Amino acid sequence: MHSLPGIVAVGYINEAIDEGNALKTLDTLLLPTAKIKDVDPDCAQHYQDVLYHAKMQKLMDSEIVSKVLWLDEIQHAVDEANMDKDKAKQWVTLVIDVNQCLEKEKPCDILSHLKSSVSNTNDIIPECADRYYDALAKAKEHKSKSVSTEGSWLKLTLQDKYDYYYNIDSKESSWVTPESCLPKESWLMAKEIEAFWKGHKQREAYMRRRQTFIDNTENIVKIQSWFRMVTARRNYLSRLQYFRDHKNEIVKIQSLVRANKARDDYKTLVGSENPPLTVIRKFVHLLDQSNLDFQEELEVARLREEVVTKIRGNQQLEKDLNLMDLKIGLLVKNRITLEDVISHRTKLNKKKHGEMQILNNTDSQGIKSLSKERRKTLETYQQLFYLLQTNPLYLAKLIFQMPQNKSTKFMDTVIFTLYNYASNQREEYLLLKLFKTALEEEIKSKVDQVQDIVTGNPTVIKMVVSFNRGARGQNTLRQLLAPVVKEILDDKSLTINTNPVEVYKAWVNQLETQTGEASKLPYDVTTEQALTYPEVKNKLEASIENLRRVTDKVLKSIISSRDLLPYGLRYIAKVLKNSIHEKFPDATEDELLKIVGNLLYYRYMNPAIVAPDGFDIIDMTAGGQITSDQRRNLGSVAKVLQHAASNKLFEGENEHLSSMNNYLSETYHEFRKYFKEACNVPEPEETFNMDKYTDVVTVSKPVIYISVEEIISTHSLLLEHQDAIAPDKQDLLNELLELLGEVPSVESFLGEGAVDPNDPNKANTLSQLSKIEISLYLTSKYNIGDGEAVDGQSLMIKTKKLIIDVIRNQPGNTLTEILETPATTKEEADHARDMESRAIIDSQAPEEMKHSQSMIEDAQLPLQQKKRKIQRNLRTLEQTRHVSSKNKYQDILNEIAKDIRNQRIHRKLRKAELAKLQQTLNALNEKAAFYEEQINYYDTYIKTCLDNLKRRNSRRSIKLDGKGEPKGAKRAKPVRYTAAKLHEKGVLLGIDDLQTNQFKNVTFDIISTEDVGIFDVRSKFLGVEMEKVQLNIQDLLQMQYEGVAVMKMFDKVKVNVNLLIYLLNKKFYGK
Repeated sequence: MHSLPGIVAVGYINEAIDEGNALKTLDTLLLPTAKIKDVDPDCAQHYQDVLYHAKMQKLMDSEIVSKVLWLDEIQHAVDEANMDKDKAKQWVTLVIDVNQCLEKEKPCDILSHLKSSVSNTNDIIPECADRYYDALAKAKEHKSKSVSTEGSWLKLTLQDKYDYYYNIDSKESSWVTPESCLPKESWLMAKEIEAFWKGHKQREAYMRRRQTFIDNTENIVKIQSWFRMVTARRNYLSRLQYFRDHKNEIVKIQSLVRANKARDDYKTLVGSENPPLTVIRKFVHLLDQSNLDFQEELEVARLREEVVTKIRGNQQLEKDLNLMDLKIGLLVKNRITLEDVISHRTKLNKKKHGEMQILNNTDSQGIKSLSKERRKTLETYQQLFYLLQTNPLYLAKLIFQMPQNKSTKFMDTVIFTLYNYASNQREEYLLLKLFKTALEEEIKSKVDQVQDIVTGNPTVIKMVVSFNRGARGQNTLRQLLAPVVKEILDDKSLTINTNPVEVYKAWVNQLETQTGEASKLPYDVTTEQALTYPEVKNKLEASIENLRRVTDKVLKSIISSRDLLPYGLRYIAKVLKNSIHEKFPDATEDELLKIVGNLLYYRYMNPAIVAPDGFDIIDMTAGGQITSDQRRNLGSVAKVLQHAASNKLFEGENEHLSSMNNYLSETYHEFRKYFKEACNVPEPEETFNMDKYTDVVTVSKPVIYISVEEIISTHSLLLEHQDAIAPDKQDLLNELLELLGEVPSVESFLGEGAVDPNDPNKANTLSQLSKIEISLYLTSKYNIGDGEAVDGQSLMIKTKKLIIDVIRNQPGNTLTEILETPATTKEEADHARDMESRAIIDSQAPEEMKHSQSMIEDAQLPLQQKKRKIQRNLRTLEQTRHVSSKNKYQDILNEIAKDIRNQRIHRKLRKAELAKLQQTLNALNEKAAFYEEQINYYDTYIKTCLDNLKRRNSRRSIKLDGKGEPKGAKRAKPVRYTAAKLHEKGVLLGIDDLQTNQFKNVTFDIISTEDVGIFDVRSKFLGVEMEKVQLNIQDLLQMQYEGVAVMKMFDKVKVNVNLLIYLLNKKFYGK
């Protein structure tokens, strides 16, 4: 323990050290209370330096808590400094003595001077005194030559950090640099002197050792040899035993090393811009097709066919059930007879029991027969549909060439069939390319204002929404909305009514029910009058609070499930936003995002919230339905979200809901962020990993399942609009249409024997046969299987396959090296064996998955001939700038590497597709079962109607066999109006390029067809007969439901949808 005075002295000393004042440090060291021994005032500066260094060392040590020097540490530093002083004096003496000896030329004294400064005198060899002197003399002479002027100061450095100065004339010494310090540069310094005698000693020892080795060379070699042998044997045995003891660990390490090497090679293959041939060779086996590949492809094809067929069947059942709904509704309202309903029921039951499936057995006749002519026609149709599928511009143009009623039906059937309802990645990619092309075309040609997308009913937007809400997108909507919608429906206590008049009437009814007396309150009130009653206000506020709470739940479900939105819908939203911005560059970000919101929320989600039973969001039993209160609750939520998505506040007639305007603004900002992030998706090429070679890499050809009627319809439409779709006479589409010739009839398409010419129901039979679905394996017109390649792309593919065969069996670091090096006999034999194995595997492949004849012939060529063919092909490809010899044909190697990557991804996606197809098929089967349950429900209802009718013994005669018209089933007469009359009624809003005073010269005939709810509209414009337009009451009601107020007929007549529906109801249904 330190005494208190000692601690005070420590404080003074440390303070002086920190100040860097050597004199003050000396004074503190001399303090009696410090009790520091052997303090020399001449060494004040050196004490300061040593103490400061010791303290810095202590400060840098993080493990030492105390950061001051204590007395024992200070004493140690002082002692160290004194030792430095003694050592400095010793070296000064050596330098002076040796240099003066050399100057006085006294070689006899050199030995004594050297010994006096060395701790171990045995290091100095007396016999070498003369050599020491000569070496030192030469060194001093050499050093003196470069010196012109010099002083009398010697400088010594101790511990590589402290400098000591000594003046040989005045005998003065200092630890700081003296003023006007001129060094004695011609003298040898201490380290130089020491280096000379030490080096001489080492050389002497080395020479003696070397001589010993020379004298005993033979013995040394024997000893070394024996020792190395023993050491090597001992190490080998030890290593061998170590390996035996750690066999399992070694195997794991080897496996890890190999895996890392393979991983590095694969990273090179995937990540390198120009992967080397040596790496590509290691992975070309991935391009081989195994039996598992064939089996999986067949399973995918089978499931895809089932899914597409089931989708089409379910769609038809849904349409028929909707029509049955309408017919039963009209029956209830006495609009049609019971016989019409029974007739439709019979058709439904036929489809339910699968009677139409028998027709599929005609697949062996007609277009699929094996005659050369019909096979050629089949191939041409396959090439035609491949061209339409892979070149979206044709269909995009065709959609806008047709009248709207035709284009809608064409889209719902042929287009989705052509892309197999996007049942795999390739077809979804191609369908998205069509949507993109068609949407850009529609915006470019038909959108005049930004708001047209919102107020109108764009064809492509309707098609995109329909597709994403269909078989592929239903599951997404269900995941997105089902939990929260079910929660709203299950809450029996939830009542949301924001209509003040309805709230008022419900309150009055409640009062009368409770009291049993007539209320003195008025029954008919306005909104303003209803809001004057406190009870109405209280109920309205409670409804608004419930509405805000429930809407918040739905909003959170939507916002948190952005990633559940179908990629295709998000991508089209991105295309829509970019296309609108391109056409209207002045449009603000808010305007663009409102249009995106119109697509994603209003058109896609909103109807599913309002009518979850109609979009399979919730499970409904046959005959079950949502109550009016539940429907109103959902409708109120949808209304608020619709206002929020479009940033529309409650005003005017909705003024009583203005308390929610702040909530609407907050919700809009959340929606805005949601819509913006929803558009942030990569391009389809990146998402689906597709490129121009994808169809070549895959094992099986693309296949579609299409009915005879759809093939003939597509052929007819293409011919009708051929000039607009493909104006260039050299266009490949024109070539294919010329090969096909005129549009065939169903009978000629199916061929002789398909229909009995004497069949009295021939027309009905042909109608049924036209629904037959056939499979078309799509191929390009210029496929590489048709003899020699006709373009650079096809030649590139053939050449790649040849290169893959060659690099398997012949080593080499570059392609040019392999092609220029002759193949050995062993390499030829290995290659022939590989080709035989492949031929056996190919022979087991299904017919549609086999390679073309030209590829089989190429595969059979010997290795050397393949190399010559590769060289010819590469020269041709270099002329077309597909490859270059300057980079040793690295371009084609990069394409092979890309094929390997794509093949791996394809296999991975195929497994995922198998699982997805199975899941989709299960969901479709469940839906079909629900439809069958619905049919059974309708059957029961109609039987009840028949039983009731028999019991009443009605006078009205109803013929159930369908052989005659029942009384009273008269067809409504046509209704004729002038445009002026329709304009007066508000139905007609205007006609493009026609003044109002000319409307009297335009007439419209509205005719009810045999199909319930379908009307034909014929028109004459200034005496010119226009083509017929067909109106479907269901389509009009859907447009009304979606808020579309204005539609176009004949591409120039603008009509009010609501008033048109009112007119049809009044004239044809007496409503």
